[in-house]
Amino acid sequence: MLFKFKSKATSDLIMLETDARALLHMMLGNDPVKGIVLVQDIPAAIARLESALAQEAAKRQEHKQAAGASGKGFLDDEKDAKVQISQRAAPMMKTLKRCLAEQSDLVWGV
Repeated sequence: MLFKFKSKATSDLIMLETDARALLHMMLGNDPVKGIVLVQDIPAAIARLESALAQEAAKRQEHKQAAGASGKGFLDDEKDAKVQISQRAAPMMKTLKRCLAEQSDLVWGV
């Protein structure tokens, strides 16, 4: 299933369900199939998303250090790694910031 995020300020942002639900959970604490982030709630959504991404980066750094300490190369893990959530979040962050700048709500559905 695909999620389509829409705003008057930006073009549509289309994401796979798993990525969209992960980002919505980070931003809102839940992951509704349909919804809206009002313009006055966008700064809080951005802050929660940035905080969650910082926590993910810290976990990744801890994993990297643990892999180095155990003698297993972190580069071996990186070869098998999927696209990081921070990479998936970049278009969403850009969309949220544009919505905030142009005072436009963000809505989504499937």
